[in-house]
Amino acid sequence: MKYNNSFLICTLVLLLTLSCTKSKDNREANREDTKGRYELVADWPNLPEGLVLGSPAGLGLDTEGNLMVFHRSSRRWDRDTISTLPLIPENTISTIDTNTGEILRSWGKNLFIMPHGLEVDNENNIWVTDCGLHQVFKFDQEGNLLMTLGEARIPGSDSLHFNMPTDIAVTPDGSFYISDGYGNSRIIKFSKEGEFLYQWGEFGIEKGQFNTPHAVDLDKYGNVYVADRENNRIQKFDSLGNFINLWQNKVAEQLYSVTLDNSREHLFGVDFFVENDTLVKGSDIFRFDLDLEQQVQFGRSGNYEGTVARYHDIQIDRSGNIYTGDILSNKVQKFRPTASK
Repeated sequence: MKYNNSFLICTLVLLLTLSCTKSKDNREANREDTKGRYELVADWPNLPEGLVLGSPAGLGLDTEGNLMVFHRSSRRWDRDTISTLPLIPENTISTIDTNTGEILRSWGKNLFIMPHGLEVDNENNIWVTDCGLHQVFKFDQEGNLLMTLGEARIPGSDSLHFNMPTDIAVTPDGSFYISDGYGNSRIIKFSKEGEFLYQWGEFGIEKGQFNTPHAVDLDKYGNVYVADRENNRIQKFDSLGNFINLWQNKVAEQLYSVTLDNSREHLFGVDFFVENDTLVKGSDIFRFDLDLEQQVQFGRSGNYEGTVARYHDIQIDRSGNIYTGDILSNKVQKFRPTASK
């Protein structure tokens, strides 16, 4: 009997040891998976000689995997006179082949005052926000106008007006969220037909409050992620606007944008940092899981050989490549994932 008990105890200890070793190996493997390495793709995009993009404020990916850029062409940011500026006479929306870096088409002349956010829905419709016009527009892939929300050049805070709206996120059923934005501090949901449904948020620093909700995106479960820019954080809500969680950036000063990689259940964000209000340190790129646990950080913090950047928006393609819109140097960058070292 004593022999059997001793044998049983030894067996249990052995199984427990093996189980702990396996769990440790799994944790190490998961930790390795979340390290993440990305490298800047040189000489991308391949722009025609003499063509210089304006500030690339908004980025999106169409259903073919091409990158769409909403840029300001010759326009410079001027908040004080933003609603009195004339329409931009040059093209403001360009589609770039993500493989070759070549521009496939450009359009958008005489349509916008101050381009900001861009979203492409699952039907390849193109949604944009214009801070100067205080409006949101929906176009088909040919550039035909399908919907307009807001009153041109008239800011407001009711269900029919915006005050410098910043971004759009479209659900699979066609309903959509708008972050509104610079003048207001709210997230608004509309039906597929553009009818006001509900809103949440107000100016402040508490949970569920905002100081410049600058970008918005959705995960595949319907949760809403907001880049709360001047509060330097990301807030996560359910589809009705109930607060779930937040991530607070403790280093930089502004959290500019967020985007979801739903196939891998990753959230990406970009920030911007100026030291002592004078020395421009630039932007970092962050990767999180959907619980806002940080996994990866690179850019000004290291693992990056490019120039100092100010990333205004970010997108991720099906292959895990990262695209950023740099409004400091007015260029679009591409980062590709590499094997962990």
